[in-house]
Amino acid sequence: MKAISNAEKLTYTDSLLGQNMIYSFVTMYVMFFFTDLLRIPSESVTIIMVAASLWDAVNDILMGMIADRTKTRWGKFRPYLLAGPFVIAVTTVLCFWNFGGSAVGTVAVAAVCYVLWGMSYTVYDIPIWAISSVSSHDADEKNGMVTLGKIGGTLGTVIVSVGSVALLNAFGGERSAPAYAAAAATIAGVGALLMLLSGFVLRERIAPPAKGIPFRRNIHTILDNTPLKALMVSLLVVNMVNNVRQVAQMYFAVYVWGDSSYVTYIGLSLVVGMIFGMAVSPALIRRFDKKHIFITACAAGAVSSFLPFAVGGGPVPGLILLGVSFAFTGVTTITSTSMLMDAIDYAEHKLGFRGEGVVFSMNTFLNKLSSTISKGLLGVSLTAMHYVDNMAPNETVQTGFSAIVYVVPAVCFLLAILPLAFYRLKPAQIDTIRAELENRRTAEK
Repeated sequence: MKAISNAEKLTYTDSLLGQNMIYSFVTMYVMFFFTDLLRIPSESVTIIMVAASLWDAVNDILMGMIADRTKTRWGKFRPYLLAGPFVIAVTTVLCFWNFGGSAVGTVAVAAVCYVLWGMSYTVYDIPIWAISSVSSHDADEKNGMVTLGKIGGTLGTVIVSVGSVALLNAFGGERSAPAYAAAAATIAGVGALLMLLSGFVLRERIAPPAKGIPFRRNIHTILDNTPLKALMVSLLVVNMVNNVRQVAQMYFAVYVWGDSSYVTYIGLSLVVGMIFGMAVSPALIRRFDKKHIFITACAAGAVSSFLPFAVGGGPVPGLILLGVSFAFTGVTTITSTSMLMDAIDYAEHKLGFRGEGVVFSMNTFLNKLSSTISKGLLGVSLTAMHYVDNMAPNETVQTGFSAIVYVVPAVCFLLAILPLAFYRLKPAQIDTIRAELENRRTAEK
């Protein structure tokens, strides 16, 4: 019997759409804003991103553990879904606000605002994904929620990719600092309203244990879970496929293809590719081993990512092959999240508690760390290419940005396959684990 209502499905999709509108705007433009609008040296921006990532290593895990210990009349995760959107909206605007002042002060304020944004994002991101694992007892329903959430997230990314340049132009253009603040306020406001719905509509149907799990014990959800650790290393690498492209696409469109409007077309290739890949994933998961699906998608994604760099050509073949590689990214996205669900069930079977919060906090951290590594890679590349603001394109810059958009993702696809040698959960084993867990829950009632 199906438990999740259509209203919940729609709300979950919309909430992730809103969240990813905000996330994508920050990911796409914050580094460009810091370097080209606030005039912060690329080396300093790289340090800000790395420092924020190091703090996230602590912050995300703590938030996951706090969520796992939360017990209220509204549930384990819903309180954070109600509070998080407001804070995210405010800190998003602050990241794109030109406060003026000295060069040193500008760097300091930018660093503080970006760290605060990362912390506020964590407060919402971990619970919104973790709630999918307790939304139903039925594995197919939970996978369906994940698929809807990922589709919503992709649509949010695409809305920003396609519409952000026009929005910036409406407020003054890509070289106007106030335009970024106005665009950030618009996107953050709409995104936060969509996110807020989740706290009112979504329901938790797998109850947490009566007694909270101590922090020291909760971390064993990861430490004693070999399949989960292997999957997380793989996710760290494969997440860079899209993150590298997001942080570099404005530079790529301007300096390789010669027009910032191509950012819109890259967004369209992303939506077509990602949604197709995610839409076919549930059917593939029902028929094949998830690990094999993931590996096949990575191998095919590597080929389609590298081809435009190898054979050359202009925007048209580039966009087509980008769309193909985005489709394989969509498959890895849904498949890996379903594998995370399996690893959570494995942890509950082995340890006696689920630990969704700490698992999804690590997933959030890995995505942030991947994004930070991508920004760091871009920052190092800008320095190596002797990039300066608004410079005339040359062969070094064009080859460099092409390699970042095409070659680096291909390498990431291939490297993501290696850790899965240690992911040994089989479909039959997962079915047995779920049946035993259901018997345990029934006996405890």
